[in-house]
Amino acid sequence: MSKKNKHNDNKVEEQAAAESQAAPQAEEVKEEAAQQAEEPAADQQAAKQVEEMQGKLAEANDRYLRLAAEFDNYRRRTAKERMDLIALANENLVKDMLPIIDDFERALAAMKDSDDSASAKEGTELIYNKMVAFLKKNGVVEIDALGKEFDTDFHEAVAQFPVEEKKKKNTVIDVTQKGYTMGEKVIRYAKVVIGI
Repeated sequence: MSKKNKHNDNKVEEQAAAESQAAPQAEEVKEEAAQQAEEPAADQQAAKQVEEMQGKLAEANDRYLRLAAEFDNYRRRTAKERMDLIALANENLVKDMLPIIDDFERALAAMKDSDDSASAKEGTELIYNKMVAFLKKNGVVEIDALGKEFDTDFHEAVAQFPVEEKKKKNTVIDVTQKGYTMGEKVIRYAKVVIGI
């Protein structure tokens, strides 16, 4: 082979080697161009996602504010209803007591005009029984304390008195003021004397 052919072969080989090296570089350039072309699309997609998330956040915030306002209105409404219910209950209680007040007034007028103590006593007992029935109707019950074991849940000791019998120790031997419950709640403790 001549030098010229060899030189041409070398040139062809060099050119082929250069082309083979250039091919990956060209591929890299193409990939970079494709990535750069994709980046605006990715940026647009990210911007779209951010916009969607901001819309969802605004919607959730709006729902939260509405829910908070609804709860505040509910709280106010129930507080007003509770106050109205208490006022109505007190009104009904007073209405139910008015006939008893009328009976007391009639009894007082009858006592002024009459010297008969038996009829005054009978009238007072009648009013007392009416009052007790009214209290029972409204759930008020007298605490049965006399002879019972002292219980701080129902009794208030106002005095202690020494007793000789063992069974009377820590027992209510006298009631100075009756106690009452309304439902399950004590509305007035029974004031008692206990044996020690």
